Formats: sequence, structure tokens, C-alpha cells
Amino acid sequence: MASHVEAELVKGEWSKMDIVDTAAEAGQFNTLLAAATSAGLVDALKGEGPLTVFAPTDAAFAALPEGTVETLLMPENKHQLADILKLHVIAGSKVTSDQLAGKTLTASTLNGDVAIDGTDGVTVNGATVVKADVMASNGVIHVIDQVLLPKG
Repeated sequence: MASHVEAELVKGEWSKMDIVDTAAEAGQFNTLLAAATSAGLVDALKGEGPLTVFAPTDAAFAALPEGTVETLLMPENKHQLADILKLHVIAGSKVTSDQLAGKTLTASTLNGDVAIDGTDGVTVNGATVVKADVMASNGVIHVIDQVLLPKG
């Protein structure tokens, strides 16, 4: 399945689409997009940017404990959901894999810091980047295999 995602995400014409449209076209981020809609973050992800988004796949959301996604999508949990999603976004820059290769660093997201380790592949707070550098008109997407959760 990963090879399908990889093949689909490299289409050149996608660079004309913003992050939301690029993710929607890929077909592997339905839960992320539903969560962004519920949290009221779609307009921000469609904004001018530049943004760097660590995008968990549908499989990453499915790996959360049973009922977690459904609970987070409830209107009364909008703030908590937004906090989780903001942990996946770096505003103000397009961070590409060549900037991460061989380095360990801390990056500031819209909801705190994440630890990025580019010494053996790339991980973000322990989540593995399974596809890097998916270019969109307003930023870059790195596909990750786990949902990042705020500490505490």
C-alpha cells in the first residue's frame, strides 16, 4: 500500500494545489481532513503559508485506541482536536528533507515543540516519515505513520 501512496503523491501537477487539496487528492488522509474540518483549521491549511505539515495517514489514525477519533470529532472536543492537529504544523517555513538529513533538532509547531531526528531516515516525536517532500502551493507535506499527541 505504501508504494501506491508514494506513486500517487509525486504527480507534478499537485504542486499547483494547496496542502488541503493535495492531501484530498492523495486519498490517504480522509481522517486528517475530517479532523481539520471539525477543528476549524481547513482555512488555515489553505492559507498562504508557507507551512510544513506532518500528515498522519488514515492508517495512523486507525491505530489510535478504539473510539479516540470518534471522540475527538465531537463538537465539544474541538479545542482538544485543534491542539493535536496544530502539533503537526510548522508555520512560516517549508522544511524539506534535505534540511533534516543527518541532523537532530527541535522544531516549533503551532502547539509546542517536536523532536526531529534525521540521522536514520526521519522521525518526528518517534513517528516515521514514510514519504517526504510532497510539495504543495503553500507548503510541504511529510507523510507520517503515527498521530502526534501533545505531552501530558
